[in-house]
Amino acid sequence: MAADDGGVSVTTQSPMWSHPQAERWVGAGRRLRHADRRRPWVLDVCVVLVVLLAIGIPDLISEAAFARKAGLPTTGIIGLQLGLTLPLLWRRKKPSAALAAVLAVFLIQWPLDVLLNTDIAVFVALYSLARHGRLRHLAVGGAWVLAALVQAALRVPDAISPIGALFFLWSTATAAMALGLGLRVNQDYLAALRRSAAQLEIEREQRDRLAVAAERTRIARDMHDIVGHHLSVMIGLADGGAQAIGAAPERSRQALQLISGSGRQALSELRRTLTVLHDEQDQDAAEQPALHPQPGLSDLASLCDRVRAAGPEITLTTTGGLVTLDTGTQLAAYRIVQEALTNMLKHAGKKTQASVTVSRDADALHIRIEDTGPPTASTQSQPSREKEASGAGHGIVGMKERAAVYEGTVTAGPRPGGGWTVHAALRVPPALTSRGRTAETA
Repeated sequence: MAADDGGVSVTTQSPMWSHPQAERWVGAGRRLRHADRRRPWVLDVCVVLVVLLAIGIPDLISEAAFARKAGLPTTGIIGLQLGLTLPLLWRRKKPSAALAAVLAVFLIQWPLDVLLNTDIAVFVALYSLARHGRLRHLAVGGAWVLAALVQAALRVPDAISPIGALFFLWSTATAAMALGLGLRVNQDYLAALRRSAAQLEIEREQRDRLAVAAERTRIARDMHDIVGHHLSVMIGLADGGAQAIGAAPERSRQALQLISGSGRQALSELRRTLTVLHDEQDQDAAEQPALHPQPGLSDLASLCDRVRAAGPEITLTTTGGLVTLDTGTQLAAYRIVQEALTNMLKHAGKKTQASVTVSRDADALHIRIEDTGPPTASTQSQPSREKEASGAGHGIVGMKERAAVYEGTVTAGPRPGGGWTVHAALRVPPALTSRGRTAETA
């Protein structure tokens, strides 16, 4: 069985509905609901015509009709019938007013001592109020209907007990209210489902947009780190090769080879970073080379080698159970060291000396990068480094964002004896292996 209300379709399957005749009835009901939503006034007119013609005609032609016993002329009967049925045209837009109008005409029959078959309009109006009106209006309307039914039960033919008539009439009114309330609850439930589905769709779109924004931020941060680092190394190598091209051609050749290797590595890392922007269903995906793992702490030695090739002297020291760290923490630590060394090349030049220390204690991974600054007492680079440390540069901001993912912090500032220090602390779980120590010195 399928029920459709306001664009929400609820389908249940049962063997009872597998019969062709039952399926035709269900399909007809569904088409009727669709037509009612498009042209609600058509159904209201049909209700009025059914009550007025199919039920009201016996009031005119039957000798047993109460209106005939009262000696009321035909025009009077028709007037009462119209007064009882025409308000039903507004039974959905103004259900309280429609019931009030029907009850008013119904009560007019009291002094006339008239009862009509068309009085069934009272139950139709009561049902409409329960279905479409306010609940507080339904309580008041129900009380008025009960009072009207009491006076109607007192005027039934002598063959029918007034108490029995009242029981029958009030049972019919109760059934009308119960039907209206049941359909109202079902309609409200379907409306709640539609609102919930719409809200879930909005939340899903928002999550998708946030995920896209976060991924774009990550890509931009990685591109900044990758491009900035490799370009700084390539610039340093190019400067060194240009100075040695006449006196030491072999060193110039080595510098060009290192520039080529650094450029290829930068291109490879950029391809890995931008892969997330490609469609996973791309037909050319099988032709692309296999992706390499993201760099980690084990790649710091090769990172320092590339920077050394540009001129600076770098000492790398690692301490603690670093191999047990997850790949995300290792990548964040690697990018922080990479960005710090890139800034060192940019501000301190290729004649500086630097040390990189990565250590792990009970609950944190500590990263410290120190350099001696430019070989001369130049103060030109110091204001720019302080400006970047204050948050105006993208490098420090990127390092802080990476550290914040792991509940960490990054601080950067000048050393007391000259130069610069960057310290990062990333929160990590306690080490599960015994500590070891490796050191590499230029």
